[in-house]
Amino acid sequence: MNRISLILLAAGSSTRFALPVKKQWLYQGEIPLWLHVARAFEAAGDFRDIIITGHPDELEYMRQFADYTFVPGGASRQASLLNALNQVQSEWVLVNDIARCCLDREMLRRVLSRCGEADCIVPALPAVDTVYEEGRPIDREKIRLIQTPQLSRAALLRDALSRDQEFTDESSAIHAAGGKVLLVEGSAKARKLTHPQDLKHLECLIPPAAQTFTGFGMDIHAFEPGKPMVLGGVSVDAPVGFKAHSDGDVAIHALIDALLGAAGMGDIGEHFPDTDPRWAGADSTRLLQTVLERIQGCGLTPLHADLTIIAQVPRLGPYKEPIRRKLARLLGLSPARVNVKATTAEKMGFIGREEGVAVQAVATLGIYDWSRKV
Repeated sequence: MNRISLILLAAGSSTRFALPVKKQWLYQGEIPLWLHVARAFEAAGDFRDIIITGHPDELEYMRQFADYTFVPGGASRQASLLNALNQVQSEWVLVNDIARCCLDREMLRRVLSRCGEADCIVPALPAVDTVYEEGRPIDREKIRLIQTPQLSRAALLRDALSRDQEFTDESSAIHAAGGKVLLVEGSAKARKLTHPQDLKHLECLIPPAAQTFTGFGMDIHAFEPGKPMVLGGVSVDAPVGFKAHSDGDVAIHALIDALLGAAGMGDIGEHFPDTDPRWAGADSTRLLQTVLERIQGCGLTPLHADLTIIAQVPRLGPYKEPIRRKLARLLGLSPARVNVKATTAEKMGFIGREEGVAVQAVATLGIYDWSRKV
């Protein structure tokens, strides 16, 4: 199959899925769904290339998992597919949606074995229920339910998708371009994952592993006279605030780095560079919420956090509990799973000279257990 490239579409936002995790990031054992599907196809055939589309914000993270070709997805399925097709150099391309996550090898064999007999080889199922269109029954014997993977001539598909028209799959684009479409027997196993209730019908899915990941974060900020002090999302009565591009909440910044460390997603500077005007004076709770959405969207969930605030001034005894409860709410955790400690620097160093504050944080993440939703 060296003349066939494989494209897997995994850039969707999962807006209809109604869970905090995106479909492509539902963990199968110790790996996300997109990688589970990619490995299944890789084991089933010798493809020239395996190209995977992903959300632009997730591409670098995806590259940490596997050595495939990753390309940024677009605003639609069609735009994502076009981006991937620009990387294809083979005559033929096999396209599959990650949402079609249960690979039926026999169906794949039926598709690939007809290579060259048409411009697009498509698995399809007959309609078994009565079908209505605009209030009238129609002949279900003429209805076919189209599935993926679909095998297409790469050049023709690229040309068809480049036209000013939106298509929901490859076969409709090839047909509109005047190409020949050949239907082969599909598979009931190739059910599409669209809603959470679909999970119970997909027998190929594997419950997530009970793994945990730990990250460490540290941040330091100097004082800035006349600026409000915010620490752990709580306003602190002090004559100084923190010198920073954002509001300078050193506790939340350390916590963000700990969360990113546990997820393997880099550091706060990569996600919110101080050269970006969007984050000038930003509320750090918003930065934390943005990071949590990204982490949770990629299949992980916070389990625990522990922070140590090192400050000569101000005295933080009255603020530890409010900070703890604020952070617990932001993380979606019980206060029993968040700990906040405060200590001084015993008058040593820049902290002891009352020039600034440092915070150390440890955070633990677990794999989101989607199997409880089944």
